[in-house]
Amino acid sequence: MSDGDKPAVEPTNAADEISETPKDVATTAHAEEKTRRASNAAADLAAALEAEIPNPLKGISRDELLENVARFQKDKGLPDDILPLLKKGALVAQNPAGFEDLDDITEEEKEFLRQEVTNRWKHPWALYYTIILNSIAAAIQGWDQTGSNGANLSFPVALGIPDSGDVCIGNQKMCDDNSWIVGFVNAMPYITIWICAAWISDPLNELFGRRGVIFIAAIFSLLAPFGMATSQTWGQLVASRMLLGIGMGLKEVTVPVFSAENSPTLIRGGLVMSWQVWTAFGIWLGTCANLAVGKTGEIAWRLQFGSAFIPAVPLVIGTYFCPESPRWYIKKGRYTKAWGSLKRLRNSPLQAARDLYYIDCLLEQEHLLVREAGLKDTNNMFTRFVELFTIPRVRRATQASGIVMIAQQMCGINIIAFYSSTIFKQSGISDYTALFASFGFGLINFIFAWPAVWTIDTFGRRALLIFTFPNMFWTLLAAGLCYLIEPDVENSTARIAAVATFVYIFAAFYSPGGGPVPFMYSAEVFPLSHREIGMSWAVATNNFWASILSLTFPRMLIAMTSTGAFGFYAGLNLVALALIFAFVPETKQKTLEELDYVFAVSTRRHASFQFTEALPWWFNKWILQKKGIPSPELYRHENLEQEREKKEVKA
Repeated sequence: MSDGDKPAVEPTNAADEISETPKDVATTAHAEEKTRRASNAAADLAAALEAEIPNPLKGISRDELLENVARFQKDKGLPDDILPLLKKGALVAQNPAGFEDLDDITEEEKEFLRQEVTNRWKHPWALYYTIILNSIAAAIQGWDQTGSNGANLSFPVALGIPDSGDVCIGNQKMCDDNSWIVGFVNAMPYITIWICAAWISDPLNELFGRRGVIFIAAIFSLLAPFGMATSQTWGQLVASRMLLGIGMGLKEVTVPVFSAENSPTLIRGGLVMSWQVWTAFGIWLGTCANLAVGKTGEIAWRLQFGSAFIPAVPLVIGTYFCPESPRWYIKKGRYTKAWGSLKRLRNSPLQAARDLYYIDCLLEQEHLLVREAGLKDTNNMFTRFVELFTIPRVRRATQASGIVMIAQQMCGINIIAFYSSTIFKQSGISDYTALFASFGFGLINFIFAWPAVWTIDTFGRRALLIFTFPNMFWTLLAAGLCYLIEPDVENSTARIAAVATFVYIFAAFYSPGGGPVPFMYSAEVFPLSHREIGMSWAVATNNFWASILSLTFPRMLIAMTSTGAFGFYAGLNLVALALIFAFVPETKQKTLEELDYVFAVSTRRHASFQFTEALPWWFNKWILQKKGIPSPELYRHENLEQEREKKEVKA
């Protein structure tokens, strides 16, 4: 279906098909009016060149709105005692900026609504417990990645596949062949993710929900490290790392989506990006563990692999006490359970009722949009996978998420995350000192991820990427060029210091941008109907390139030297920057359902706007220092417009 097609509209479900008997004339009129508004919204959305993000409740009279709420409560099987809250919540959702003028809500309820803006980080323990649990899952992910980093220094020799050192003198071909095996061992979790784990996440989420899939992933993450630690051949190690990849893949798909669906709009970015912050923390913990057991002799690599089971224990236990995603419950038609989850996740029952009704209203329009764009069977995984590339709104999300996921691998961070010990050792230091240098990298990566928690919802996802990628280019290039420094006869202190310095600066720029944004962004851009399969696609894309990087880098170090390998990935940062600038829309401070209107803007229109309007404005404002130039806008948001108008009236 082309961007400009205006689809015919059919009722979205049986509840909308109301017979026209005399006593039901008013109800029928309501249904026809509802269908007409939805039809117009879908048609406007499909044809949009400039997206206006509408409030679906705007323009509805008070009496009609309250009647709709009563029908919603009855149709969804919700208890009668929440009807007054639903009515008040609907009135707030209809005009979010005007709740102060509503006589229906109490002063206490108004104070909770004020605090959403004035104290936006004040939320119930259940919400933060969910984020903490997801953060533990992320820490496991980082630790799993780092175990092989330290083990790379010794497991090849222990398992009979040495790829460097004195053994290679006079037998370089053997070492060249072994470098591919070492790369394959390291790449196996990522190969498993993009071939298998990312895709089985979709049906598993459909069957077991977000909590159930995270529990299954935790079991794999608990058992696989023991298999790696007891491996006697490199084949056994590969098999164990395959099981590890299943756990990693299930978490990568599910945890960011779980966080996104539970989080309030204004801080969703900060909470969802906890995935990357605590992945960075896990990487650092992994380097700590590598360092702690680095002098244990021949069993060091076994302890380095096996230590990753530690954070999996609280994840297995803690998942049981976590509230399930209310959007998953709504998707399954379990509105009473969705209400129960929202009550735990929001500060007041009014906010829970508002979100329950407003989410459902937005999902109605989302469902209509996807249906009219050509959706045939949302329960069929293969159909939904094809629709990732055939439905315009979903295709643009697929494209944008694919770009940011590929960009994360193109930037070169994982040549350091996977092989930093090997890289630092090549600068001329001992194995243990290389582990210590890797510890520094992990610490920097964790510390500098924190600024994004407070800037990702204000500065924006896209802006963080555009700021960090050019800085990653020059720092990675500089680190590679430092290998050209000739070491002293006695030591190589200058080269070590220079390489480490630029690697650390590179990590400092990566951590607030290229690190947290891709998984956070991919978790939010897909409509609910395609969220699991879309995230599966994004994770599979990311891990496909991670596996390529992990597989090829040992050989690249031999064939291109460290300088050439670093320079290659430095150049890819500029390619990623161009793709992000042209094709990745901003998503900050919009509900998950409002993003339908962001991705209604055609790819051509978005790219044209960036080059012909946004870039000239930036140049005039920041380079030429011209003042008073209004910033160009690609999107308009009704709720934000209302708030702006209200402030102007008060002023």
